Formats: sequence, C-alpha cells, structure tokens
Amino acid sequence: MRLTLKHLPQYLQLIRFDRPIGSLLLLWPTLWSLWLAAGGIPSVKNLIIFTLGVFLMRSAGCAINDFADRDFDAHIKRTKDRPLATGAITKEEALSVFGILGLCAFILVLLTNWLTIGLSVVGLALAAIYPFMKRYTYFPQVFLGLAYSWSVVMAFAAEANSLPKEVWLIYICVVVWTVVYDTFYAMVDRKDDLKVGIKSTAILFGDYDLLITSLMQMFVVFIWLLIGYKFELGIIYYLAVIVAAGFFAYQQWRLSEGSKLIEKNAFFAFLNNNWVGLVIFIGIALDYAVK
Repeated sequence: MRLTLKHLPQYLQLIRFDRPIGSLLLLWPTLWSLWLAAGGIPSVKNLIIFTLGVFLMRSAGCAINDFADRDFDAHIKRTKDRPLATGAITKEEALSVFGILGLCAFILVLLTNWLTIGLSVVGLALAAIYPFMKRYTYFPQVFLGLAYSWSVVMAFAAEANSLPKEVWLIYICVVVWTVVYDTFYAMVDRKDDLKVGIKSTAILFGDYDLLITSLMQMFVVFIWLLIGYKFELGIIYYLAVIVAAGFFAYQQWRLSEGSKLIEKNAFFAFLNNNWVGLVIFIGIALDYAVK
C-alpha cells in the first residue's frame, strides 16, 4: 500500500505527532539509563540515536495500536475521531506507517553495537504484541511496560556494551511505573472499555485502583532508592526522588477527590508523570555533573 501526501495530516494524527506525552514518558527513562551507563554524560552519538529512536518507536507503536483497536475506537468517546476509526486512512496504510517507522528505528540501531542490535529484535516483538493483549488479558498495561521499558535495556547496552545486573533494577522500576501511569490512562476509558469488551488493569483493580496504584508507586520509589545505592549516586539524586515521590502523592490526592472527577483527574495523573520522569533525570544528570 502506497502512502500518499494528501493523507499526511491523518498519518501525523495516527502517530500522535501533536501529543508528545507518550514520547516524553519513553524518553526520560531512556535518558536515565544512558546517563547511568556512562556514569555521566553519554556519547553524543547514542544520545541522538536514542532520542530519535524513542520518537520513531513511540510513533510506530501508536500506528500498530490503532490498527489493533480499529474495531473498538469508534465506540469510545476519546478515540472515535482517530483516522482509522473514521475511515480517513486504511488499515494497510497504518501497517505501512508502522513498518516504515520501525525500519527507520532499526537503521538507527545498526549504528550501535551487536548486543543492542540483538536486543532490538526483542523490543520490536514486544511493541508489536502489546496492542493485541487487551483482547485476551486484564494486564495489557504490563505488556506495555515490558515494551516501553525495553529502551532502557537497549540504551544501557549501547552505552556500556554490557548488561550488568543493575540494569534490570532500572528495567523493573520503569515497567512498574509504566503500569501505574497507563492504569491512570485506562481509568479515563473504563466505562467505554467495559461496554466494548476491552480489558485493562483499571477494570481489574476496580474499587481498589487507588490502593493498588499507590502501593506500586511506593515500590517504584523503593527501587529508585536501590538504584541510587547501586550506582553510588548522591544527595542531589535523593532529593529528586523525594520530589518525584511528592508528585506521586499529589496524583493520588487528585484521584481521591471524588468519583465525578475521576476521568478528568485520571488523565491529569497520567500527564503529571512527565514531571516525575523529568525530575529523576535532572537528579541523575546533576548528581553526576557535580562529582
């Protein structure tokens, strides 16, 4: 299927070009990993490769997600205007966008090392599998976490050309964090998802959603502390962890305001995680800068 220039606005809508929050949530932990692997500022080459790669793979992920959800999106208030749901583009065009963006990302990976190239195959498989999981399991957010967080492993491998056990601490941390903020995102659509038969952790957790997500956030904070210890980070990093934990507490406070505001506040909590990722990155970067 040939892509046409007249559909460029629809392709940009397909990849959420005007909504960079997904790219940012993927970028921050990738930068954490690059800085931790380098023990400071990473190579300019890897910084460029992974910044571009984050945008490309997030965009590819949106395309394959909309392909997978094309029969559901028209029935959900938030997604009914997506180009596949309205018929503005075809499913073949969406698959072409996914393939082209995935290929561009893989070309970037070829500029790294063999370890990272091998890991990229796993990353692509995870990205392709995730969108279909909401049909079969109440844990699609876990699969998203596994896919999103793989950039952490690849970035570390590209910078250090090795995968010490400490990198899996970062990976676990980002997986759990992703499950938390994507559960918030799923809470926005929970009523519509129940009607059309889509599964999510927001539906699974039900009335215990705030309790479970708050416990998961506490676990993320604990892993941040372990990361600080393992990588011998200092006071600036730990201050950043305190600020990030404060953002978590604020998210839970907003979510507890009342059921009538739950959709609005769940979306706010989702977006607020951008600041969480940024603060942790600043803490890591500044801590290394002053050493």
